[in-house]
Formats: sequence, structure tokens, C-alpha cells
Amino acid sequence: MANMLKDKVVLITGAGGGIGREMALLAAREGARVVVNDLGGAVDGEGSGSATPAQKVCDEIAAAGGKAVPNADSVTDPAGAERMIKAAIENFGRIDGVINNAGILRDRIFHRMSHVDWKMVIDVHLNGAFNVSRAAANHFKEQKSGAFVHFTSTSGLVGNFGQANYSAAKMGIIGLSRSIALDMAAFNVRSNCISPFAWTRMIGTIPADTEAQKARLERSKRMTPAKVAPMAVFLLSDAAQEAGITSQIFGVRMNEIMLFNANRPVRSVHNSEGWTLEAIAEHAVPSMKPYFTDLKRSPEYFTWDPI
Repeated sequence: MANMLKDKVVLITGAGGGIGREMALLAAREGARVVVNDLGGAVDGEGSGSATPAQKVCDEIAAAGGKAVPNADSVTDPAGAERMIKAAIENFGRIDGVINNAGILRDRIFHRMSHVDWKMVIDVHLNGAFNVSRAAANHFKEQKSGAFVHFTSTSGLVGNFGQANYSAAKMGIIGLSRSIALDMAAFNVRSNCISPFAWTRMIGTIPADTEAQKARLERSKRMTPAKVAPMAVFLLSDAAQEAGITSQIFGVRMNEIMLFNANRPVRSVHNSEGWTLEAIAEHAVPSMKPYFTDLKRSPEYFTWDPI
């Protein structure tokens, strides 16, 4: 099944390095024409940015016989998102797939997190995913086809220290993807999420103060960005369309692919007379407590070595 993206045009944000670069290279090898977006800024979102990272990836694609164009707009700018889609249509005639991968980190323990830390991370991850998806939505609707892949994180799905901004944004992306899948199913448009495990420039900024943290980061270095790319590219393909894959949350951890469940009730209690505070304490809580979610963080939950 070579050339699974033959004749398709895809936009990948944050594609100047790491997972984004690997997805752009693989999409091109599979026959896609690619818009490589990267602001070229720092991991924390600071800096005016540069088109150089995106251009370098385009040069790699061209050297391998593929076709790609760079874009250095910010996903936080709705007009910039429109220009990304315009670049696809003006250069290649259409847009078939969007991968929302762009991201930054501004980690702080919650009581020290500034409003700037909060806003910048939400703007890039959540607002950015909306901006780019919205810019593509009408094109997908008119052609009655299209696929979105959004990047989420176990920092939101499971939890982590010092990442309230990032976790909230990544959980927001879950809701965004679900809503797109529901709203646009009538137009044959799909939307899915991937939670990646990989060593990237962003992950390299996370502090490692203890031996356990250092060991976790060493494990992360084994999980290369190239391992994540196949699932993302597959989700843009006609094979994924034929399989009816939409509104799903996948995890990719080296050679392992996971399927995450969506939030659904796990336990219900009923009192025909209504609940008092005392009845909640005496009956409801003891009945539900065995089903409570624990406070384990992502690094504590995914303890096994990458497969």
C-alpha cells in the first residue's frame, strides 16, 4: 500500500523539527504535497520566528523528489491560519488533510504560573488548533472530504506536575476534535487525536532534578519522533477513511499504539428521596470511592520501558 497519500495535499503545523518534521517527510514519501508550517520561534514561544526551519524541511522533501512549500505564520493568528490554507490551494490546488502539531511549553507549578504563561500556551495549542481547523473547514465541507489530526498529551489525559496550562489546552483539544467529528461527519470529514511519546526539543526542556526523573528522560530519548509519524500520516489516508476512524484518541509510544477511552460515567448512585449532605457522606461516597481516579501522573502511570 505504498503512496497512501498519493495526490493529497496536507498542512502540518510545527513541522520544522521533531515529530512535525518526521510527519512532513513521511507524508511526502507517501505521495502527498506538503505545506510545512513552522514559526521558527523558541520552545517557550518567545522570539519573532524564522522561516528557516520550514524551508530546510522543504529542501529535504525536494531532495527526495517530493513537493513542499514553507510557511512561517503563527497558528495563534487567524489570518495566518488562513494564509496556510491559501498556500496549499495556490500551490497545489486543494487541501485534504491538516495535522495540528504546533506547540510550546511554559511549565510552572500552579501557584507560580503567570497569566502570560497560561495565555501563551492556550493560544498556541488550543486556539491554534481551532484557527487552523476553522480555516480548512469550509474547504473540506465543499469538497465533502478531509481529515484532521490533532496532537494531545497524557499531561492532560492522565496528568503531570507544573503543566496546568498545557494540560488544559490538550484536554481542550480532545473536546475540539470530538466536536469537529460530530459536526462535520455529514460532509465526510474526520477528526482524531494522537498523544505522542517522543524525545523532542520541547521534552528536552523539562527539568530532571531527581534520579527517577533522569531515568524517565533517558527512556524518552529511545522514543524517536519518527515512531509517531506513521500513525498520524495513516489517519490522513483513504484507508483510515474506509475504516471509519473518527473521534478517536490514540497514543503512540515507540512501537506501541494505544487507544484511549473517552470520558463516560463509571458509577451511578440513586436516592429516590433526594440527596442530603449526610446521605452523600454515608452512602454516595462509599459507593463511588472504589471508582475514583487516582492522583498518578503520566510518568508514574506509564512505567514500563518503551516497547
